[in-house]
Amino acid sequence: LRRLFNAVMWRFRTGAPWRDVPEEYGSWSTVYGAFQRWAVAGAFQTLMEAMIAEAAARGQVDLDLVSVDSTVARAHHHAAGMAV
Repeated sequence: LRRLFNAVMWRFRTGAPWRDVPEEYGSWSTVYGAFQRWAVAGAFQTLMEAMIAEAAARGQVDLDLVSVDSTVARAHHHAAGMAV
């Protein structure tokens, strides 16, 4: 399970496609299948809630650190110099 979990974390950390998961983690389809099962079962949501609760219990929750990240920002086609 640790190897599969590490593979899923590697995939999201790097942003790589599932097929590019290194072979040291096993077959990409096995890793993806584990991710799908865990996601449907709510494992990641439960894990995140537990981590937030633990941080809150320690007084380490700082909502000033919350941000929304977007890796895609699209400009209007006029801003790109496209002729209309």
